[in-house]
Amino acid sequence: RPRWGTSRRRSGDDTLGVEMKAVGETMAIGRTFRSAWQKGLRGLEVGRPGWVTGERLQDDGLDSDSPDALLRAMRRPTTARKYQLKRALEAGVATDRLHRATGIDPWFLDQLTQIVETERWYAELPEPSPAELRRMKREGFSDAQLAALRGEDEAAVRERRWAWGVRPTYNVVDTCAGEFPAETPYYYSSYESEDESRPSDRRKIVILGSGPNRIGQGIEFDYCCVQAVLALREAGFETIMVNSNPETVSTDFDVSDKLYFEPLTLEDVAEIVEREKPEGVIVQLGGQTPLNLARGLEELGVPILGTSVDAIDRAEDRRRFERVCRRIGARVPDNGTALSEKEALRVARMVGFPALVRPSYVLGGRAMEIVYDEDSLKDYFARAVQASPDHPVLIDRFLEDAFEADVDALSDGTDVVVGGIMQHIEDAGVHSGDSACVLPPYRLSPAQLDEMRRLTRDFALELGVVGLLNVQYAVKDGQVYVLEVNPRASRTVPFVGKATGVPLARLAARVMAGETLAEIGVQSEPKVNGVAVKEAVFPFNRFDVDTLLGPEMRSTGEAMGVDDSFGMAFAKAQVSAGNSLPGAQERIAKSVIVTVNDADKPTVTPLVRRLADLGFSVSATRGTCEHLRQLGVACERVYKVGEGRPNIVDRIVSGEVGLLVNTPLGKKSQYDDFAMRRAAIAFRVPYLTTMSATSAAVDALTATRTRRPEVLSIQERIGRGRVEVGEPVGEVSVGESSGDVSLPSDDTSDPAAQPS
Repeated sequence: RPRWGTSRRRSGDDTLGVEMKAVGETMAIGRTFRSAWQKGLRGLEVGRPGWVTGERLQDDGLDSDSPDALLRAMRRPTTARKYQLKRALEAGVATDRLHRATGIDPWFLDQLTQIVETERWYAELPEPSPAELRRMKREGFSDAQLAALRGEDEAAVRERRWAWGVRPTYNVVDTCAGEFPAETPYYYSSYESEDESRPSDRRKIVILGSGPNRIGQGIEFDYCCVQAVLALREAGFETIMVNSNPETVSTDFDVSDKLYFEPLTLEDVAEIVEREKPEGVIVQLGGQTPLNLARGLEELGVPILGTSVDAIDRAEDRRRFERVCRRIGARVPDNGTALSEKEALRVARMVGFPALVRPSYVLGGRAMEIVYDEDSLKDYFARAVQASPDHPVLIDRFLEDAFEADVDALSDGTDVVVGGIMQHIEDAGVHSGDSACVLPPYRLSPAQLDEMRRLTRDFALELGVVGLLNVQYAVKDGQVYVLEVNPRASRTVPFVGKATGVPLARLAARVMAGETLAEIGVQSEPKVNGVAVKEAVFPFNRFDVDTLLGPEMRSTGEAMGVDDSFGMAFAKAQVSAGNSLPGAQERIAKSVIVTVNDADKPTVTPLVRRLADLGFSVSATRGTCEHLRQLGVACERVYKVGEGRPNIVDRIVSGEVGLLVNTPLGKKSQYDDFAMRRAAIAFRVPYLTTMSATSAAVDALTATRTRRPEVLSIQERIGRGRVEVGEPVGEVSVGESSGDVSLPSDDTSDPAAQPS
């Protein structure tokens, strides 16, 4: 089943057609189509435990549930059609009418009708018997669905089922088509009489994967899971992988010793753990999906390896996290939590606007926004979240015009080693998954680097982290603020591993299995041989969303560039991400259009001068143009949309623009320039929305005009200056500074030129 990315956009056409819009997928295997259908929907991780309709009509893309409205909606294929189909069957719409409206084969409609009929039968039973419960499980119904059908609690259904001995059996995937016995360790659950899974007596560890790729949780977490499997197999453990994503390496049947192709739900994972009885389960490598299961698994008596569930909660729960920060002396932006709109308004008045608002326990900045006034905050509550005691809304003072840094570290509970400190190129307010970042950092002072190392170490020890830790910092007016701490694998772990040659995920698996950092020979922060830049890849050409980046993650992938200088590394990353800058492919430079806010005008002036030196003609909107002319920069006035013709969009459409620099600030300007940014995407014009990104792009343009890119394999680059893992991997220990990095410049005309 495809996993859609349409929840990340507020408007636009969600019709499915010849252009792919899915960002991931899940796979389900069952003994019947009906059971596989239910399991597949459960594995999508969209908050539905199977084939169930939404609580509101709007959840299923409807404004009415009359038969005519349902048929009218289903004539247009959308992501909600499968749920509209169930509403129609429950309303008694005939399958022949559904076939004519949707084109779905009558056989499938008959199978789906049987699911609806089975639901009705079970809901009307006076009291289900063990045989009747087993029948429902064979049809693919989850415990949560069965509980909802009879108004019960999921835990009560599970306890009754276990008491009756209604437990799943596991079938091996027959890769030999019945010609001879299959020996692939590749299993799926059913409720049959025959069981083909034979647990061994070896020491074993279960690794929970990340489920279907989605915006905010992608292949980077599968990388971590696979690296953990490889390390644990080398250490002599039997590795058992649980995942449902067919796109991933972790679901190749020859990666782990055993693979359970199952949804990552509490019910499904608990059954596998009960069957295999491992020494423990690893939950911190698969992103938010396994973390969300940690508490429930612990309550069922499942041993969680590595960082404790309580430590994870201390980092996720804002009130508890505040206390952790006070204990170690970490500076945080003013903040508060709210359980209602009224509370949120009170907290926002206290911390001040602009404010960053978000739900708790989310990954990828889901439903995270910057609000600039009380009306925007009210709109956020009405549209984005439903606050509750279990899911409070977090409200932080937004540090506008700050810049961010990410730190990945490894801890065994006693010692802490920083794996890498990355500086974001985009300003604060852009989600870390959407921001380009550079390793080593070039804008952090030695004192700031040392403070980040100290705080990272203190966080790891205070929380009792065993395994990986990611800390996100913001620097404003020279002060280091802590934004969040994640005691789990982060999406930057693969990037850091490839930049430094130190496989953090492999080492974390060994630590979680009981080894110490000293025993595996990791004692100091690794150095980077050269400069590595990570750039995000966006689906803007497929989704009707504003290209202006914000706190909610929108990227669906990333690319990496490595070189001896920042400019060339950034240029390589841009080309790889499909964002070719003018000149990167020897195109003739056209004009650069500049429209920036007042605060950025002093910063943009030297950058525009450098662009002019590179051969760009400069055009700017009225205020920016006047500022540039006053400082002696030749500039042509160009109209904004609505001021006159030809305007910026006209210039983009006519192919005259080679680069667009647009830095809005504040609520009004965030949306005023939407048409300009959409036109840039549609006509493949490179666009920059922060001064830091503009500075990096100018360095890249300079590099491509003055140097020839060199090719060097990653093995050769890493092998230039490091030793094998198992020996010390650097000279800088935690708490010591490697110094402020002065990256080589590509600007041969100005030896002092460096990224701002």
